[in-house]
Amino acid sequence: MTLERHAMPNTLSPSSAALDLIHEFEQGPQGGMASVPYRCSAGKLTIGWGHVIREHEQFAMPMTAAQADALLQQDLAQFAAVVNERVTVPLTQSMFDALVCFTFNVGPGAFVGSTLLRLLNQRFYAAAAGQFPRWNKATNPKTGQKFIPPGLTRRRAAERALFERDGLQP
Repeated sequence: MTLERHAMPNTLSPSSAALDLIHEFEQGPQGGMASVPYRCSAGKLTIGWGHVIREHEQFAMPMTAAQADALLQQDLAQFAAVVNERVTVPLTQSMFDALVCFTFNVGPGAFVGSTLLRLLNQRFYAAAAGQFPRWNKATNPKTGQKFIPPGLTRRRAAERALFERDGLQP
């Protein structure tokens, strides 16, 4: 199934609201920015503000706050591009910020294949907002079982609140 494109694609950029949400929910094990790698609740090697370290990446340790902020900006640009490309309906800035934060956490593949995106692109904004709470589980890397990580339900509520902040009529 291909997505029908509209004439004017979204060209939004993440605002401070997106940064604030990422800073709140993408903290290291000791809180705040993680200057050294750690394993997130899904078992992925992570550094800075929730950056998943890829095989080819190497960072000087400890990572500085400036380096973590620059890495976060790069990551947000990538996720913003996915949201701008795949959402075919108008968005408010708050909706966009919420979707970027959501995509940052679940990954582009999950976002692109989600019911949330499908409903949104059909202009069912309220139904799309109702999908956020369904994404509160992760897979335990050791057992393969789904579980609800601490804070993920709260994160989805914050993303939904941001999505709905300006109303559902962009």
